[in-house]
Order: sequence, then structure tokens, then C-alpha cells
Amino acid sequence: MASSFLCLSLLSISLSTADGFLEYNVWRCAFTSTDLKDIEFYFSYNYNKIKYIEFSSSLGKFVGFTDFGVKTAETWNNIPARLASMRAQKGTYCKSNIDVRYHKLTSKSARPTVKLHSTTPLSSHHPAMLVCSVFDFFPSKIKVSWHRDGQEVTSDVTSTEEMEDGDWYYQTHCYLEYTPRSGEKISCVVEHASLEKPLITNWDPSSSSFMPKTERYKLAIGASGLILCLILSLAGFIYYRQKARGRILVPTN
Repeated sequence: MASSFLCLSLLSISLSTADGFLEYNVWRCAFTSTDLKDIEFYFSYNYNKIKYIEFSSSLGKFVGFTDFGVKTAETWNNIPARLASMRAQKGTYCKSNIDVRYHKLTSKSARPTVKLHSTTPLSSHHPAMLVCSVFDFFPSKIKVSWHRDGQEVTSDVTSTEEMEDGDWYYQTHCYLEYTPRSGEKISCVVEHASLEKPLITNWDPSSSSFMPKTERYKLAIGASGLILCLILSLAGFIYYRQKARGRILVPTN
């Protein structure tokens, strides 16, 4: 599973009073863990929304993006004290902030919500497909599996990666292609750090409008037979009543 990419930023803005144009600096720490080797520090100078120079800890020097920025970067890269000060920020600024915020973030968890629905597979040797959609969980590591009559299903199962929603929450979707059987019990089982025990959601076939062709044929034949039986019974009853009315009773001595 790919590790999450996190970012901690501090933005300081200074406004020029001479001509009203905007200049600001961005302090940015990008990291995948609290280990110092997994941390990148960036410090950029921006003028009127244009970044003209930036320090990168991976490069260990300043880089210019405009003519003025290139010239300035060349000058600053030749000042050992300035470079040493910027290189130290990876440990002094980033590491201290990340240690606090990263652990606060990863100590939190959000319970997933689960929704099941059925669909028709585009191309499969099975006539039906179930979809288990899991939303709004954190952290990203999660296990989603299908169980049929209490046993985990490992064939004809596919899943998406854990996808970021953009608000620190994640979602994933797990698919099961299958042939329905009468009386079976199918469940989607979710295991996550926010749960004390697996979250089991049972599939209710009555909630779906999908029914395999064979089952639809059986239902149609059964319904037709029932209707025909009722019609014949009603016709027989009407015929009997008509015959009874037309019968003449003759008294006997």
C-alpha cells in the first residue's frame, strides 16, 4: 500500500507600502514519516503570485525561476552562512512541527460507512455483481472482503485502491461477481483501525431490482400458472352456478 503524502505549511505575507504590490514567503515541509530522511524543506520567495526563487533541502541550495531569481540564487549560494542556516531548517523547523502534528493526526481515526448495491457485470460468466462501497474512513489502511455463508470468498473479487477524498478521508470499493443461490447469505466485511471488531453488512436481495434471467423466467412461469389456475377455478364456479339455476326440481311421492 502506498504511503500517504502529507504537507505542513506556514505562510507569511509582507505587503510593500511603496507601490502596493504583494510579496510573500512560503515555508513548506513535505513528509511521508517523522524520520528526518523522509522530510523535505522548501522556502520560496514570491512576488505578485510569481515564485522567483526557492531553497530546496534535497538540493541543498537556492534555485532561481526568473532572471532576477537566477542572479539572486547564484549570489546566495556563495554565502556559506546563509546556506547553512537554510539547511538547518529541515531539522529545527520541520522536524519539531511534524513530530507534534503528525502524531496528533495519526492518533485520530474515523469509522467507515458501508453501502451495498447490485449491478449487472459488463462481461462475466456470472449474471450478477455486488458492490461494497466504503466511505469516510481514516487512516487509509483497510481490509474489505466478501463472505458467502460464513466463508470468505477469494475468487471473482476485485477492489480499488484506497482513494483520497481531499479532506483527509478515504474511500474504496470492492466487487463480487457471482451466481445467486436460493437461501444464501452474502456479507461485506470491513476491518479498520477505528473498529473494535469487523463491521459486517449483510446483502438484502429484496433491496435490489436486479434479478438473473433464469430467476425472472421461473417467477414469470409461476405467476402465469397461478393466474391460469385462478381463471379456470372461476370459470368452473360460474358454470356450476348457471347449471344449478337452470335445473328443475320435480317433487316425488
